[in-house]
Amino acid sequence: MRSFGLVTRKSRNKSVTRYSNQPQEKYPVNQSRNQCPRWFFYCLLLASFTFSSCATWYQRNLAFQTAVYNGELDKAEKLLEKESKQADSKNRILYYLNKGYVEFSLGHLQASNEAFETAERLTEDFTKNIGAEAAALLTNPEVRPYRPEDFEVIMINFYKALNYLSLNDMEGALVEVRKINIKLNALNDRYPDHKNRYQQDAFAHLLMGLIYDASGDANNAFIAYRNAYEVYESDYAKNYGISAPEQLKQDLMRTAYACGFREELRQYEKTFQRQYTPSPSNGQGELVLFWLNGMGPVKAEWSINFLKQQRGDGAIVFYNQELDLMFPFFIGSGYSESERNSIANLQMLRVAFPKYVERPPLFTRGNLKANNRTYSLEIAENINGIAFKTLHDRMVRELANSLLRVAAKKGVEHLARQENEWLGLAASIINSITEKADTRNWQTLPHSIYYTRIPLSPGQNNITLQLSSPTTTTTKQLTIEGKNKRTNFQVFQSLDSQ
Repeated sequence: MRSFGLVTRKSRNKSVTRYSNQPQEKYPVNQSRNQCPRWFFYCLLLASFTFSSCATWYQRNLAFQTAVYNGELDKAEKLLEKESKQADSKNRILYYLNKGYVEFSLGHLQASNEAFETAERLTEDFTKNIGAEAAALLTNPEVRPYRPEDFEVIMINFYKALNYLSLNDMEGALVEVRKINIKLNALNDRYPDHKNRYQQDAFAHLLMGLIYDASGDANNAFIAYRNAYEVYESDYAKNYGISAPEQLKQDLMRTAYACGFREELRQYEKTFQRQYTPSPSNGQGELVLFWLNGMGPVKAEWSINFLKQQRGDGAIVFYNQELDLMFPFFIGSGYSESERNSIANLQMLRVAFPKYVERPPLFTRGNLKANNRTYSLEIAENINGIAFKTLHDRMVRELANSLLRVAAKKGVEHLARQENEWLGLAASIINSITEKADTRNWQTLPHSIYYTRIPLSPGQNNITLQLSSPTTTTTKQLTIEGKNKRTNFQVFQSLDSQ
């Protein structure tokens, strides 16, 4: 389990003694310009109590995270009950996401779906709070109500689909998977430039195919498997390093054959460089096992320093040479006079951003052993990789707003310093204290999702689940009942991290 130490920051602002020709009567009796007035200490004290915590969201919720990691789910549930006030706070979406996950892990499927439905509704009803936006402009983004990352919104429906599958409600599970594609289209429509790589979810199509397949709808299963294969071979291979699982290829050829799509079958045989041989239909049951491996990343903080450069066309450019980042500001009618002055008076600024820190899973391989055969668990969703790419794309889109936020704070500091040196120094120190990143995120998600499909014999099936890493191997015995023509969906979680 990776731990995160507290980080303390030192202000880079230096105290500078200045002299003025202003009349001495402007200052209280017995107080020179170089003496610090009493209210200055009060301002700093208030700022310290209000904004000085450098702890990340993970550190502030360490007891809950530790209980989840140790598998102490009853304890995690009680910790959530103690923090029930979060259900009405700016972190209410995170509260219900964690509650949904804990109930899911405890097997309380109805309660889990109720919590996830609340989180989903809050996400769909998310509107900007003008007061919070104004406070964020002068402090930091964490004062806003939490808005989930795009992939977190999608994972709500994944968990709800798993709950419905465990309840043997195929139609309910299909509704949730269909929502994923609708949501992805809506999310991408928010970005006019489409500068985000998480535009399609291959695993959602795969899961849809598995559900249609289990329902006996080979035609729709084929369509879903085909869509999954295309997304794996395009977006996922390029962005997340995941190619189409071998099981998906087998299912794609099998459903093509079952639907009589001979031309498509020949094309896939050529692409996969193998010939499909249909298995005799004996009406046996099957097991589809999902392995939720490890724990997803947590957010920490990093900062970027930008230098100002003047450009010939009237634009001001903020440039970071190390990362080769350049952002021009065309200061026109779209900015207020105070914003234009704030940007024009800047020479250098530091902007704080969230970053993900990976929690690498301990186990890197898994398989099932049954009836003297071994079936490999294949990776189908790299949540860790999607998280990193999603946050990077969002930061690229929002960097200009972050620069403007810091510029506005610096503008307040500039005006305060013109009014009074101590007031300006107080504003400078408060700006330094409040410039921090929003490190909140859904931290009970898995690192990655694997799956496999195996045939079951009628009656009780004794299956060995084996998980391994370069240094260790562990096994677990599963007993699954096989029923004719029925697909049994099961979920196994391993939270071990390196």
